[in-house]
Amino acid sequence: MNERLAGALYGAGWGAVKRLPEPAARALGRRTADVAWRRRGPGVRRLEANLARVVPEAGPEALRELSRAGMRSYLRYWMESFRLSTWSRQRIAASFAAQDIDRLTDGLASGRGVVIALPHTANWDLAGAWAGAALGVPLTTVAERLKPDSVFDRFVAHRESLGMEVLAHTGGTSFGRLARRLRDGGLVALVADRDLSASGVEVAFFGSATRMPAGPALLAQQTGALLLPVTLWYDETPVMKGRIHPPVPVPAGGTRAERTAVMTQAVADRFAAGIAAHPQDWHMLQRLWLDDLEPRPAGANGGGTA
Repeated sequence: MNERLAGALYGAGWGAVKRLPEPAARALGRRTADVAWRRRGPGVRRLEANLARVVPEAGPEALRELSRAGMRSYLRYWMESFRLSTWSRQRIAASFAAQDIDRLTDGLASGRGVVIALPHTANWDLAGAWAGAALGVPLTTVAERLKPDSVFDRFVAHRESLGMEVLAHTGGTSFGRLARRLRDGGLVALVADRDLSASGVEVAFFGSATRMPAGPALLAQQTGALLLPVTLWYDETPVMKGRIHPPVPVPAGGTRAERTAVMTQAVADRFAAGIAAHPQDWHMLQRLWLDDLEPRPAGANGGGTA
């Protein structure tokens, strides 16, 4: 009953935001962000703790202002995402501008396939929709299964309506389908800055250890696809900005695990460069670093929880 109620409320809120005039939706997002920021709940406190690692020189007042900007960015993402299905293809194509876009277009033109790895910055849904609208390239991604199921189904339907192929995260099955898309010269995008499971690859990130997904590096090794980290940010214009970072090469030597570790660290380094440049647009309201994780019961398996 609780899951059904949550799903119904979520759907009602989504529908209401879509029907609002755009200035009203923007104002609602800003007000909601400010209310959440003033209440200083667990998510806001965690965001500030994470940002303190990104901007270690910031004092308490500067961190508070940065977290306020971060919450406004986060709610801008949600308001845009709820309304993306009402945007025209032309508007979506005009709503994203990326530096070094030739790294992506040249990679696709080569026919080798491209893996895009992104952190939780700005609006990754808009970036995925833009790929189809501006480049005419269908994008395949993976979604973690959310509870309740109705919310997960709504997100999948929403992203598919924007031209994306969405695979449920089912381990080897989804990996195999992603590999086939890449061998066909396709485009795969994976949000890849947090994987606290036992299968995550340990990396140094802003001076401390965390774990990130192995998937992007493994796909590049197995298929020969180009691995491109991408970071996104907002400015004062309606057009989201992004940077296509230099590709991550596959090391010539070492075991598969060693190559994966080197490549995932390189992805983390490129993420760090983009996040440091625009920290307010990194939407990380969960625990990330290993030394921030809750103590786990003795004998428990798997990665930490947040």
